[in-house]
Amino acid sequence: MSPHRMAGLPAGRRGKYAVLVLWLVLLAAAGPLALNLGETQDNSTLGALPPGVESSRAAQRAEAAFPESRRQLAVAVYVRDSGLTAADRARVDADRTAFAGYADGGVVSPPVPSADGRALLFSLPVSADEQRRADAVGAMKDRLAEGAPGLRTALTGDAAAESDIWDAFDGMDGALLLATAVTVALLLLVTYRSPVLWLVPLLAVGVANQLAGATVYLLARHAGLAVDFQSQTILTVLVFGVGVDYALLLIARYREELRRHADRHAAMAVALRRSYGAVCASAATVALGLLCLVAADLPATRGLGPVGAVGIVAALLAMTTLLPAVLVLCGRWLFWPFVPRHTPGADGRDHTADHGVWRRVAGLVGRRPRLVWVGTAGVLVALTLGIGNLALGLPDDESFTTEVGSVTGQRLVAAHYPGGSAAPVEVLAAAGAADRVVDAVRAVPGVAEVGGPQRSADGRWVRVTAVLAAAPDSAPARDTVSRLRTGVHAVPGAQALVGGRTATLLDERRTVDRDNRVVIPLVLAVVLVILVLLLRALVAPLLLMASVVLSYAAAMGAAGLLLDAMGHPRLFVGVPLQAFLFLVALGVDYTIFLMTRAREETASIGHRAGTLRALTVTGGVITSAGVVLAATFGALLVLPLVPSVQMGVIVAVGILLDTLLVRSLLIPALTLDLGARTWWPGRLSRRPVAATPPPSAERAALRV
Repeated sequence: MSPHRMAGLPAGRRGKYAVLVLWLVLLAAAGPLALNLGETQDNSTLGALPPGVESSRAAQRAEAAFPESRRQLAVAVYVRDSGLTAADRARVDADRTAFAGYADGGVVSPPVPSADGRALLFSLPVSADEQRRADAVGAMKDRLAEGAPGLRTALTGDAAAESDIWDAFDGMDGALLLATAVTVALLLLVTYRSPVLWLVPLLAVGVANQLAGATVYLLARHAGLAVDFQSQTILTVLVFGVGVDYALLLIARYREELRRHADRHAAMAVALRRSYGAVCASAATVALGLLCLVAADLPATRGLGPVGAVGIVAALLAMTTLLPAVLVLCGRWLFWPFVPRHTPGADGRDHTADHGVWRRVAGLVGRRPRLVWVGTAGVLVALTLGIGNLALGLPDDESFTTEVGSVTGQRLVAAHYPGGSAAPVEVLAAAGAADRVVDAVRAVPGVAEVGGPQRSADGRWVRVTAVLAAAPDSAPARDTVSRLRTGVHAVPGAQALVGGRTATLLDERRTVDRDNRVVIPLVLAVVLVILVLLLRALVAPLLLMASVVLSYAAAMGAAGLLLDAMGHPRLFVGVPLQAFLFLVALGVDYTIFLMTRAREETASIGHRAGTLRALTVTGGVITSAGVVLAATFGALLVLPLVPSVQMGVIVAVGILLDTLLVRSLLIPALTLDLGARTWWPGRLSRRPVAATPPPSAERAALRV
């Protein structure tokens, strides 16, 4: 069956019923599976690195030689600003005795006093079992909360940080879904100004979300697909945002065709055929762009690609089958009170009055195209200056939008102990080189304390801990680890590996840099190829790719101003690449909507008239779609994690810039300024003017 016949099936008099029955069966099967998606989450990938980097190899060696290193640590810290009292020390001893019952192996470290006499801390390993660890950490938090007046207490360390993450995200799946659905519903209600029509795309996108969740669940269970909280969150946002975009495009085209055709089935069939190419090209662009993330080395980034691609395919299927079937089944009354009536003899080009605002915008662009694109480009270039407000590298204590116990503990430790006390560096080396390795570690500037070597049970390896003078997540600490690696690697026969929190952050930064160098060109190449095939030209796609890069830079600059004002200017290392992907792939959606219509119109009425006509009739759709998509990503701001907030702000701002400036002004103006050369080397570049002049309404749209 050809794509056009497949696209027309939901519009058929009997076909629509077959489509609806099929979707009811799918929904009945997918619903229960989608509800279980959370059970497949494996959030260990969120902080994981490729197995080949040094910190990962150090962790593997430590787990083999020192099995207890697999256990997470909880660190209890006590601070009294006027100096610890005898009662405070007694409290610490009592807590150590109580916490021994939660320690894996029953071992709690001795209390470590600070040099200023105002703080004490001790640590203990907790169970490797997730549920037992959660119960133990919760009980310790409760006991520490029963503090004496003036004594500040907190629980930090890996185990406490993990617990804070789960506490912060408890119930957030439902909150995000609700925020996204409510936002989309309100925007659809405003867009359509109908008390009923907005329900149909919202229903269809909800079904698409269920199908996507069920598919991801099955792939995770039976095909090893990695799913974490980040990818599940993005899945919801993508399905709602992209699905509603496709709905807006299809419904706008359907409304046009209802004026041409008395039969709503015929109107939908034509609307589907004429929008199917743009929607499929858009879906292919976003899905293939997401799949480019498979080339990334960072596991959390790599796992996001397939999950997001599943969501795009689910949205495409629902919006090109279920949505049109429901629209045709319900009839024209869905559009009440603005019901599109059939006008006998109408050719579809006499309704520019329905797009009054965009007719005037098209007139503005048509009068002075060069001035418009130069001015718009100047605004975008000016916005890029805001990038200077951003910095790469999010400190651990700024990862949450609200204060949590583990962050409070980190700050207490940092105020009274050497910066790296809460997360010392670990050096794993051959036992025969232990003394030389210790000497090499002590000789490195930036190392505050060095512990004695601990020998493994088989006598082959030693572990040396080193406390850094700087905070574990700071740039000076990463520089110290680089020097430390250089020093211990030079010890003959040591086979030394440097691991720990700071080493992991250093390797994470290097991995992300590598991913940026590989994935960004790959995404641009994929998008360029799709645009070339779709538009059957070379100049237009290159022009559009240049606008994409400028739009991304402007989005980062504008978001930099906002994030700085919000107090979150230091970006999580994975955010720029993921934001680039979303802004490029999703922004090209609007390019495709505009330029496919421009190509269609150019073939009939010539390049200039066709471009302005395309801007006039698609401007409202693109704007509505952009606002909806920006709002769905804006829903990420309800999450309590700073990287999610940063992603939401950057993508939302970028989509709005892309919608309101790039696709509405920059691209049409550039296209007009270049003339028919835009379509080179395609046939449209050799036939710039149509044989048939535009009808009177089109002339009115172009005459300003």
